[in-house]
Amino acid sequence: MPRFDFAVEPSWGLALRPFGVVPGRAFALVENDAFTVRFGHWLLCTPLTNIAGTTLTGPYAAWRVLGPRLSLADRGVTFGTNPRRGVCVRFHTPVPALLPVALLGHPDATLTVADPEGLARALEQPPNT
Repeated sequence: MPRFDFAVEPSWGLALRPFGVVPGRAFALVENDAFTVRFGHWLLCTPLTNIAGTTLTGPYAAWRVLGPRLSLADRGVTFGTNPRRGVCVRFHTPVPALLPVALLGHPDATLTVADPEGLARALEQPPNT
């Protein structure tokens, strides 16, 4: 099961601690049938069949990507740890992530993992391959 750790900007480490983003608690997993993102206190889980596609993104303005963020424009969620690059994962059916219940579904999630190309490749493969 491929694991993709978030790439934390060294100067952002202290600012991310209150969100629970510490080593071992900021990663994305692509498993046989599920996609899981742990971002400190937050958890996003969805079946791989719910992945509509991916787009490589970045660079970003630091104030738009630091920590867990909600886009007011499209309700997308960002789990940001650096301003350089990431991957936007789109979902067929919106998924909960910022709230512990499904009150707010997100149509996409931007993740600043260390290997955004690798995560995009892993998610673009058909399930169970």
